[in-house]
Amino acid sequence: MKILNFCPAAIVTGRGSLAYLKELEGRRVLVVCGGSSMERAGVLDRVQSYLEEGGREVAFFRGIRQDPTRQQIDEGVALMRQFQPDTVVAVGGGSSMDAAKAMMLFYEFPELNLDVIGKVPFPKVRKLKLVAVPSTSGTASEVTRTSVVTDPDKQLKIPVIDQILKPDVAILDADLPMTMPDHIAAETGMDAMAHAIECYTRHDLDDFDEVLARGAVEGILKWLPVSVLEKTPEAREKMHHYQCMAGMAFTNVGVTAVHGISHALGAMYHIPHGLGNAILLPFVLAFNRQDTVAAQRLDAISRYCGVPDIVQALADLKSALGIPATLRDQGLDEASFLRDLDTIAEKSLMGATKFNPVSMDMDNMRQLLRTVYYGD
Repeated sequence: MKILNFCPAAIVTGRGSLAYLKELEGRRVLVVCGGSSMERAGVLDRVQSYLEEGGREVAFFRGIRQDPTRQQIDEGVALMRQFQPDTVVAVGGGSSMDAAKAMMLFYEFPELNLDVIGKVPFPKVRKLKLVAVPSTSGTASEVTRTSVVTDPDKQLKIPVIDQILKPDVAILDADLPMTMPDHIAAETGMDAMAHAIECYTRHDLDDFDEVLARGAVEGILKWLPVSVLEKTPEAREKMHHYQCMAGMAFTNVGVTAVHGISHALGAMYHIPHGLGNAILLPFVLAFNRQDTVAAQRLDAISRYCGVPDIVQALADLKSALGIPATLRDQGLDEASFLRDLDTIAEKSLMGATKFNPVSMDMDNMRQLLRTVYYGD
């Protein structure tokens, strides 16, 4: 038996859909957001204006950085205890949404923390409402049941996964991704591609998510280069939608070693998540061709997208977007890489790598990591 959950109670789309915030029922709203980009673009001013209509009280928890840490989550929970919100609105990239999810969980259920996740059951129902407003087109955290929190002391990214984390409303306002810098559009777009095609190559792919994942791969392959290189409003809107479809698929099925390795590299070397996924993706897909099911799926998606080989098409796309081909090209110091190789391999075997189509161990993980570092 498999229970599928595709989306929040509502996905609100269209340009200007940020105004849907005026319709929220909550009276005390905490806005969780990142750095200055949303402020410079005037987005946070609009968020505050829309929320304050009708007399709502609004507070902000600002400054969520890439890879939110457990310290940031604790600080956010402390603010929530003072403000006592009934609604949380996350505005920004995946880090803002991940932080908001974790803060909401640990505030409403103080018996939970990162140290007991996986050891105790999650609650079934929560009272707080969560609204997600993505400004980037990649993580799809607005429709997923996942939050990732970094523990800097252990150099680990800790995934927190449960249905209780899925937002109640996702607002996909296509005006927001127009503010993305080119490199962010490229990296987050490749993150979305990784979600879709990793999901598509897993053995436990179901009929429903196959359609979503396949459609997302095709759409991202077509629209991502236009979104990055031409920055047309149509392309940015299409990417905002297709990355969400990829998220709806992978939240039911999951991902593979691309994400498993990327989480390890991100925690150890602070390589941005989307960039890490983009570098890894063609190498891991080529490696997974050892598995019959994965190889058949890659051949099928190549035909569906009208390309000779989807793996080569993604390598070519990565190059066209200006993304480094290898970890060495990205700037990871060779001496550090070789010194840390066993540690990287050990940490890369955690998490999503356990569900990779080809079973991974220390030996083949070391070999794959060397290929990702040096190239073919």
